[in-house]
Amino acid sequence: MRQPKVVARKRCLYYGHMTDSTLAAGAASSTGAPSSAPASTGAVDSTTFAIILSLSFCHLLNDMMQSLVPALYPILKENYALSFTQVGFITLAFQFTASMLQPVVGMYTDKHPKPYSLVIGMGFTLVGLLSLSHAHSYPVILVSAAMIGMGSSVFHPEASRMARLAAGGRYGLAQSLFQIGGNMGSASGPLLAAFVVVVRGQDSLAWFSGAALVAMVILFQLGQWYRARLAEGASAGAKKAKKVAAPHGLSKGRVGFAVFILVVLLFSKNVYQASLGSYYTFYLMDKFGLTIQTAQYFLFAFMFGIVIGTLLGGLVGDRVGRIPVIWFSILGALPFALMLPHANLFWTGVLAVGVAIIVASAFAAILVYAQELLPGRVGLVAGIFYGFSFGLGGLGAAALGRIADWTSITTVYNVTPYLLCLGLLTALLPRLPGEPKNAH
Repeated sequence: MRQPKVVARKRCLYYGHMTDSTLAAGAASSTGAPSSAPASTGAVDSTTFAIILSLSFCHLLNDMMQSLVPALYPILKENYALSFTQVGFITLAFQFTASMLQPVVGMYTDKHPKPYSLVIGMGFTLVGLLSLSHAHSYPVILVSAAMIGMGSSVFHPEASRMARLAAGGRYGLAQSLFQIGGNMGSASGPLLAAFVVVVRGQDSLAWFSGAALVAMVILFQLGQWYRARLAEGASAGAKKAKKVAAPHGLSKGRVGFAVFILVVLLFSKNVYQASLGSYYTFYLMDKFGLTIQTAQYFLFAFMFGIVIGTLLGGLVGDRVGRIPVIWFSILGALPFALMLPHANLFWTGVLAVGVAIIVASAFAAILVYAQELLPGRVGLVAGIFYGFSFGLGGLGAAALGRIADWTSITTVYNVTPYLLCLGLLTALLPRLPGEPKNAH
């Protein structure tokens, strides 16, 4: 009698109309399934697209507001006569708070899930954004940026866990869809800055506080869904997973080494990405004499390339495995990154988008691979890797700003591509039994 229910739930997956009663039935059947079932049967608990897309939309709003910070750099640099080093330290204040707090938040919520913590995180972003819009001194700018980083540290770990809970076994796709929202928000920030902030000034940042309020309302509703799932015992499987040996059978030392390699890969990826995200507009203005608004359009194209790469990476990773995607993402971008500093304006734009697509494809693969290394520690993994994603990018931005002050912004673009050579360390990652390539 179970087969018709499975078919019904699969139909809900295709049409996107997952009702509350269907969710309850899916939760009951998934918790009653034998623990020895192969990973491929996880798709029986159909992906709850309504939940994932709602999370993705809130991620869009959250990261859109956060991306206004680097998009504001040219204005802040001119208004307050800041050096590139001071610009780098704004990024550091913004991203380092997220890096420090996210693993702590993730560790805590692994043991004590907090369905409404996402609302609190968005509240931090709201306060930081309002403060930045009225900041008239460098210290206040730093504090405001740090507040926005704190909002990110609270938002990402629990939102990532919620996306995995609604994934129905399609973890790469779920993480990609969730991350795409953030990438689209990051891509829209430069456009909004070009049309609104550059024209209206720093005070116009306050206009975007409405986005935070909308996100808080949606996140409150998602918190109710999450709390209901916890009350129904849908998290019982995750709790049991903490008590049994990890299915990959690797020793703690081997797991720790693999996590270290993943962090190094993120370092190479995010520091190079920071060189484009934080200084791309300055590079275009310095080398090609573009206006701030025109440079923001190029930055938008680069950010949109990240959106495309994130989606493709998640889809391909679910089919061919995480490690092949990581290989392609890190090393595939190297030739284009090396050519970029020597290209004219047109090819600079084309190469930057190509690099963005290739480099961004690795994030979902790295995150899901790490979650499979540490089953039952979704919040901790999300906290570490989202945190390092922000923190390493912030440290890299500060260091690159110092190099730009000492030499030139063009020198930064000649040096940073070689960081991608660290992608060779992918050869040291163990292939997990759950990898789709090994499942046949």
